[in-house]
Amino acid sequence: MARRSIPIEEKIAKQQEAVTKAKARYDEEMKKLSDLQKKKDDEKRRELVDAIMGSDRSYDEILNFIQSGKTE
Repeated sequence: MARRSIPIEEKIAKQQEAVTKAKARYDEEMKKLSDLQKKKDDEKRRELVDAIMGSDRSYDEILNFIQSGKTE
C-alpha cells in the first residue's frame, strides 16, 4: 500500500501551530516568573521598611548611611 504524501503546506501549518502553542506556553511561564520576582522584591522592601522602622537611628542617619556606603 502506498503511503500518502503530506503536502508541504500542511506540514508548514502544523509547525506554525506547534510554534504558536510553544510561544503561548513560554509567555505564560515568563509571566509567572516575573510575578514571583516582583513578589520577592516586594517582600524585601517590606523587610527593609520594617528594619528601618524598628531602628533607633533617625531617618537622616539611615539615609546618610545608605547614600555614603560607609559603615561606622
